[in-house]
Order: sequence, then structure tokens, then C-alpha cells
Amino acid sequence: MSDSTSLRDRYLQLIDEIVQITLKGQIRSKEQVYQMLVKDISVGTGEIFERCLDERLTSTQHEVDNNLQPATATRRLRALKTIEGEWQRWQKDNRIGSAIAQAVQQIITAEPPHRLTTVLRIIDPNQQQVLTLEQLQQLATALQQQVATNPDSDLQQVAEIATGLTRGINSWQRLQGDLVSWIYEGNRGSLGFGGTPEQSGPWALWAKQVNSSLPQSVFHTLASNQSLVEFAANQNSVELSAWVELTVVLQCLQRGLVEWFDKLVYDSQVGSKLSISIFLTFSVVWSQLASGFNYGGRFTLYADACFQLTMQILRAFSQRSYFPLYGGIFASFAGNYLKDALNYLDEPLRRVAGTTEKARILTLVGYSFRTQGRYDQAIAFHQEALEIARTAGDRICEIASFNHLSRICVGQKNYAEAINYSQRALILARQTGDKLGEANALANLGYSEVFQAQQLEQIEPEVYESAINYLEQGLKLSEKLGDSQSKALCLSSLGIANVILEQPQDAIAYLEASLQAAQFSGDLYLQGLSLAYLAEALYNFKNIDKAVLAGCLGMYLLEQIAAKEWRQPAGLITVLQGQMGVEAFHKLLQQQRPQIISVIGVDGYDYIPQLLQQYQRSIM
Repeated sequence: MSDSTSLRDRYLQLIDEIVQITLKGQIRSKEQVYQMLVKDISVGTGEIFERCLDERLTSTQHEVDNNLQPATATRRLRALKTIEGEWQRWQKDNRIGSAIAQAVQQIITAEPPHRLTTVLRIIDPNQQQVLTLEQLQQLATALQQQVATNPDSDLQQVAEIATGLTRGINSWQRLQGDLVSWIYEGNRGSLGFGGTPEQSGPWALWAKQVNSSLPQSVFHTLASNQSLVEFAANQNSVELSAWVELTVVLQCLQRGLVEWFDKLVYDSQVGSKLSISIFLTFSVVWSQLASGFNYGGRFTLYADACFQLTMQILRAFSQRSYFPLYGGIFASFAGNYLKDALNYLDEPLRRVAGTTEKARILTLVGYSFRTQGRYDQAIAFHQEALEIARTAGDRICEIASFNHLSRICVGQKNYAEAINYSQRALILARQTGDKLGEANALANLGYSEVFQAQQLEQIEPEVYESAINYLEQGLKLSEKLGDSQSKALCLSSLGIANVILEQPQDAIAYLEASLQAAQFSGDLYLQGLSLAYLAEALYNFKNIDKAVLAGCLGMYLLEQIAAKEWRQPAGLITVLQGQMGVEAFHKLLQQQRPQIISVIGVDGYDYIPQLLQQYQRSIM
């Protein structure tokens, strides 16, 4: 008690002293007040100082309010307000200092196998207080000081972590000036996070800017559209400092790009689309690295850390207003190395507690599994998402889960259950005012009813008219919302329905519009599906040349994301090749080469014959 009392007296004396020298005109700046507080206030005793300051403020305010010694009291109150402002600054700085000191302690005391995951938890962008670059450097410096003052301790790991943090900051500072400069170079029509091989984006430029081996190699691999899984699997050794540096660089790039694209106020839809691409790009990058490092069990420490980073990105992504509840993890990608990424997102999801973030991530990955025809896994993801969303009261995610389950049931030819799920989604969407969910539910309901009527061999026109009416309602609503993803779904559903109803002219119009909307939204699956059915509609309309072009493009795009529907256009093209003859077919393909390359690149064009051979071997 005596210590507390003496401390109180000391702090009251400090406050009075600052007030007195202020009244004498001896305080030249606020910084001088701040330095006096830093010198005389002990860490952990802030509450006592705050009570003393509040006591002086209250009594002086009373004097001012009651006109007691008005001139002097007013000047004293002004001096006390200055102290109060600098005290708040002291608290903020001390809080940061305490947080960094606590972080250092957590890293040092962690068991060696857990130090890396401890660091990643500390620099997690989902933390309430995200470390700034300056604070990250303070953390690195504090770790280095701990190593220097404890030379006999086994802190080699800590030294490498500190080195990696510092190098990562330095590398990021070299890249920062070229964060978005590449967008304006070469009259780019796209930003390099799309789906075609020639869209190497900023990776090659960034590789030139960094002078560290691991980040440079990762950028080169991405620029050349090579497999990050193979890259990581083929590493003989990876220094901890290099891995930490890569983490800092990729984190800063991802966050910087998202912040920049989010500020594209002149076109918020474009900005949102690009931000989505960035989140998906970097989550897939980390999931691929996790897969490669896990190969052979040699780098499980890095594999686990990569999973941790994947989940941090997806968790941050799930909290954005533009999170694509009706899209997939591949939404902005192509390339063989992306096929396996989904397999490695399953494991980290099992480690996340039942939160709304987890429910939304589950819908994202579930959608992607469905496109691959992995229905059992997709159902499991969406059912779990449904349960979590219900518990958490996330009605938007609950509606999305119903809609996804409806679409899966169509794939399984269980049309009655598909109609049931879409009706539940429609009712709930209208009750909650979720227009996006309503548009998707209408599309799914109409789509399911068309297929059910065909299965039951119903020929009554009113049955199809009712289904088409639902699809048209969904289209109107999605157009009103300006949501290209839902618009693409509605248009493709209308196009497919008209293919089934043997109305190729209407089908072509809808599917061409669907392709355009899907390209804008960045959904490769809907692009590929629209092209596959467009090829059928064009074939039925006797436009063979365009049918071949659409079929080849649809086949390639669907196969690139491992969607089972790639076999549908492959089958049609095989039939056309048989009808035309091999020589005439290849001559036509050569004529269409410029159009094909403009969409899927030279490598994509060269891969088309291989795909056809692969399909033909599978049916022999």
C-alpha cells in the first residue's frame, strides 16, 4: 500500500511539475512533454498515473466551470489537456512495445517444432491488431537482441526467423514500387491473374526485382506456368530464413494488391473481381507449396506452415462482402498445376473450428469438388457448411448451401431432390431478402424441372414453360443485381434447357451470352460448360466450323480444372472428326488456330490433339 501511495505522490508531483514549467513558458513542444512521461512513468503502473491525471483534470475543470481564478485555471487546464494527449500516445506506444515483447517471449519459449507456426500466428492478418511493417521490423530486431544476449542458448532457429523477417521486409520494399506498375505495361487486356498461359502477370517482373533465391525461384515458376507442387517437392534443402522471407514477401504482395484493387472506386465490380482473383491466387500458391513440401515427408514443418497460411488467406477472404458463395477455388485460373490444389485444402479445413468463416470456405471448396464430379465429397462439404451456417445464423450461407446441393443432385440425376433443395433455397431467400440467393434458386429450380421433365418423358409444353419461366425470372433478377456470376448461371441454364428442347437457335443466343458473362466473372467452369453446350447447339444448327471451335475450347478449359464434363465436347469433336475425316478436321483446326490461341494460348492449342487421343483411348 505504501509503494502505491508513494507512486501516486510521485505521479501527482510529475503532473504538477509539467503544468508549472508550461505556465512559465519552458515547454517548447508536445514532444518534450512526451519524453518526460517516457522518462518518469514505469511500465505496468499506467492505471495509477491515469487516476492522478484524472484527479487533476477534474479539480481544474471544476475551477474553470465555477470561474475560480479563471485565467490561471484555464491555462492549467490547457496544460493538463496536453499531458492527456501525450499520455494517450504513451499508452499506444507502450501497448505496441508490450505486444512485441510478448510476441518475442512466445517465439523463444515455443518448442522448436512449433516456433514457425507461432510466428505465423503472430503475423496473421486476421489478428485484431495487425503488425505494421515497422512493427514487424521491431519484432525482428527484438529477436536478434534476444539471441545476442543469450549466446549460450539454443536459439539458432530464432536467429533464422529474425533474419528472414528482415530480409522479407527488404525484399518487399524493393517490390513495392512495382506492385501495380505491370498493369500499365504492354497495353495489357488482362491483369495476369486470369486463365490463359500468356497471362504471366507480374511474376516475371517481380522475379527481376528480388535478389533472394527462394522468392525468385517461386516467381519464375509461376511466370512460366510450371508446377509449384513439383518445385517444392524437388527442393533438397530450404533454409528457415529463406522460407520466412518468402512468407513476408507473399503476404505483403497479397495484402497490397487487395488494398489497391479494393480502392478501384470508378468500377467497384472490376475491383471486386480482381480482389477475388488475388485471394484465390495466393491461397492456391500456398496450398500447392504445402503439397510439394509434404512430398516424401521431408519438409512437414513447411507443409504445415503453408496450410496455416492458406487458411489465413481464405479466412480473411471469407469476411469480404464480395466473397463468392457461388464460385469455386479455381475461379481465375488454368494450368495443369492447379488441378491438385483442391486436394490439399481439405486437410486444413478439418483443423478450423465451426465458424461462419469455415462455412463459407466449405462452400467455395465444395463447389469446386462438384465441378470435378466428386459428388460425395462436395455433398459432405456443403452439408457441413449448412449445419455451421444454421448454428451461426448465417442465412446467406445457408441459402447458398441449399443451392449448391440442388446443383449436385442434378449432376446425380436425382431431380426430385434437386427441386426440393432449390425450393427450400427460394423460400428462405425470399424470407430473408437475399436477392442473389433467390436468383440462383430460381435458376436451379427451372434447371432441375427441365431435366426432370425430360427424364419422365413429359411432352406437355406447359411443363417446360413453367421451368423456363423460373429461369427467366432468375435471369432478370441477376441482371438487376448486376451479378455476372449468377447471370452466367441463369443464361447457361436457359441455353442448356433449349438444347434439351431441341431449339438450337435460342440455345446459341443464351449460351453465347452466358460465355460472355462467365468470362467477366472469371468462372472457368461456367465458361467451359457454356462452350460445351454451345458446340452441341451449333452442331444441331449445322454450323460445323463453329461447333469444332467451341467444342475444342470447352474441352480444354473443362479438362484444365479437372471437370468431368470435358468428355462431353471431346465426344462431339470425335464424332465430327469421324464425319469430316482426319485430314479435313486437322485442316479446319489449323484455320482456327488464331482464334484458339487468343483464348488458351499456343500450349493449349498444341494440347487439343492429345486430349482427343486421351478420350478416344478411354472409349476403346
